[in-house]
Amino acid sequence: MPPELDTRVRYPGPVTYPDLRGHQLETVPGHSRSRPSRAAHGRVDSVKDLERLNHATAHLDPPLAVVDLASLRENAADLVRRAAGKPIRVASKSVRCREILRTVLEMDGFEGVMAFTLPEALWLVESGFSDVLVAYPTADRSALRRLASDPVAADEITLTADSVEQLDLIEKAVAEIPDAAPIRISVDVDASWRPLHGRLRVGALRSPLHSVEAVSTVAREAADRTGLRLVGLMAYEAQIAGVGDRPPGRPARGLAVRAMQGLSGAELAERRAEIVAAVKEIAQLEFVNGGGTGSVERTAAEDAITEIAAGSGLFKPRLFDGYRAVAGRPAALFALPVVRRPGRGIVTVLGGGYLASGAPGWDRLPQPYLPAKLRYDAQEGAGEVQTPLLGAAADDLAVGDRVWFRHAKAGELCERFAELHTIEGDKVTATVPTYRGEGRTFL
Repeated sequence: MPPELDTRVRYPGPVTYPDLRGHQLETVPGHSRSRPSRAAHGRVDSVKDLERLNHATAHLDPPLAVVDLASLRENAADLVRRAAGKPIRVASKSVRCREILRTVLEMDGFEGVMAFTLPEALWLVESGFSDVLVAYPTADRSALRRLASDPVAADEITLTADSVEQLDLIEKAVAEIPDAAPIRISVDVDASWRPLHGRLRVGALRSPLHSVEAVSTVAREAADRTGLRLVGLMAYEAQIAGVGDRPPGRPARGLAVRAMQGLSGAELAERRAEIVAAVKEIAQLEFVNGGGTGSVERTAAEDAITEIAAGSGLFKPRLFDGYRAVAGRPAALFALPVVRRPGRGIVTVLGGGYLASGAPGWDRLPQPYLPAKLRYDAQEGAGEVQTPLLGAAADDLAVGDRVWFRHAKAGELCERFAELHTIEGDKVTATVPTYRGEGRTFL
């Protein structure tokens, strides 16, 4: 744990639950993958979990957000195990808290940051972070000029490009900087699956560079320009890393997803190896990045890959309950106060409309987690300023009590809260600012 988490203790005292909840990871005989016990999904010790969280935060007023450090460490260890010796680059968009980023990067198996904007990357380097890959193309001319004017930042930050047009924009933005530092470039490869001779596309609409020839063209452009340095490749297989292969209550869909991922993964591994070999003929690469929390072991098995990207698995938001490979426990939670009791079996909490990104649907809403078995009203869902919740557990809640939620995805949680309270056992050990709490809202 970094010094920052040790020096801002708000609620000192001995840890009374040193093993958090007594949950164990069960190793399946004959398999290298571990699976969480039933308790890991909160189905056995939910009452004790509720008591522990409420006790730890009794001196605080909700709305509030917490990170359970024991669960965070367990989740991090599981990611490292799945990566099988390849370093994990931490995706900052899923964390958005410098102290948590530092904590994770001090653990064995984690190296470097995958940032989401160039201004964020510049801020992180100014804060002492190193080896920052900006995973999305930038059109921020002001930030590009700052980068080219700072030799230290230029040596630590790598930008992503997937077109000659983007390379042109970068060069034009820094053209008038005297003695501009060379800009490090990573070429983004389209990892989507295109069966039926390309008539079908499965995957995220990201890079247009699908073929060996297309990637090589942009890579050669980057390598040949004096103000740029080609240092890496990346490819995010969203249809594998970002799609759960065990959707709850939908076994047929699970079978279909696993079939698609098997075919897509085999095609991508072959194509990615060919692309890496071709680009190595153009420039000496420092890294080839791939994967995500949902595909760590599959991607790490490819010889062409040198590092894995992951971030959401550290917090284990609710969407990752639908992945067979993702073990661990929910590490990030938020609590909202009960402010109304509209009727029998109903309570209303303050706020709650913290929607996750992606295609709209019920699976993008936070999950009422503790007390167990609360659910949304189908007509209202999660509201901007209030959220009604239904279920028998509502009758045991009084005005002023709190309901704990899991966010659907990891990234948006810290955009809603200025600080995170870190918990060990049943004590809050520190309070640390999120990006938002430090006045930084990059997107």
